Amino acid sequence: MTANTNRFDEAAVGAGHAGAFGPGRLLAAEPMTARMLPGLRLPARAWRISYATTTAKGDPTQVTGTVLVPDTPWRGPGSRPLVGYAVGTQGMANTVAAASWQLRLGIEYESVFLRTALRRGWALAIADYPGLGSPGLHPYVMGRALGPAVLDSMRAARRLPEAELDPDGPLGIYGYSEGGNAAGWALQLQPTYAPDLPLVGGAVGSAPADLVDMVKFLDDTPYAVLLFYGVLGIEAAYPELNVLQHLNVTGRVLAALARRTHAGVAAVIGIGAGMIVPTKVSTYTHRPPFEVPEVKARLLENRLGGIAPAAPVLVAGGTSEQIIPYPQAVRLAEEWKALGADVTMHTMKNREHIGGALAFAGPGMRFLAERFADSVAMPLRRGA
Repeated sequence: MTANTNRFDEAAVGAGHAGAFGPGRLLAAEPMTARMLPGLRLPARAWRISYATTTAKGDPTQVTGTVLVPDTPWRGPGSRPLVGYAVGTQGMANTVAAASWQLRLGIEYESVFLRTALRRGWALAIADYPGLGSPGLHPYVMGRALGPAVLDSMRAARRLPEAELDPDGPLGIYGYSEGGNAAGWALQLQPTYAPDLPLVGGAVGSAPADLVDMVKFLDDTPYAVLLFYGVLGIEAAYPELNVLQHLNVTGRVLAALARRTHAGVAAVIGIGAGMIVPTKVSTYTHRPPFEVPEVKARLLENRLGGIAPAAPVLVAGGTSEQIIPYPQAVRLAEEWKALGADVTMHTMKNREHIGGALAFAGPGMRFLAERFADSVAMPLRRGA
């Protein structure tokens, strides 16, 4: 696939090979209309893009995403900020779960938060993530695959001429839920993977930081359907493990159905059924795949907290969480602090997962706004 900023070549997605392009290279772009709701356009110029990135194992691949630039000129000090916006769980279906596809139709549930960021004047780079909008299976919550996709979406956005972004403008990261996992990994990997993207701050909300602990927390609950997503995520990132072999016939059928779902459908059907009969992993397996040593080792490789972000970070979690246990947020903040990172912990009292997303948006975006303001003020102070 050759670089092309006027036409999107759908058939060429996934056609790259090792050495043919570097991470963050813009491969294709086409203008699109991004909608907050059906018939209601987001206040931004928009492009669907394809760009180069890397897999969980460091191999070259390419994914799709969206670049949004506010309609109004930037009126703040310095240059317009660019935020790598990491969306939460979208589902596993290749097309309908891609944020870029949902934004075209006005059915992306995070569009209310995207609009808030756009009203602040920020440009946004929104990764679809591998396997969503591009060939393959989505490596759900495998941070070593998601983090590079977020960082490379920002590189690609800067290389989109029509976006007119300052190559030296301030950069931030924002994400909640699976997006918190992606944002956290982007922050951890940035110093070594993308030193050309000096981040001024990041906001990480209710991130599934410890996947081994997540299995224990969700098993035998109405939300155990997410563990099917987790199995598929491991299969996508590490196919050599053949993790599906550990599922029984019923488990394989349900996994096959799960890989074709949008998150909304999974929530209604899977969680709805789980409210009646909570799901146990052992019901659908010959051997619980998360307990296989080789699988568990990969889960531990994707555990957040072992690498210090270079940028200041806001970490948040809800005390009434039913999906991402609140202690994970606390441990993540403490571990990053112990490594020398500048971390602010924000506790969202009595907030469950969906309510937490709403409660996180204000503090998360204010935190980034303050970091952007600081990034402009510091050079001025040095020059005073």
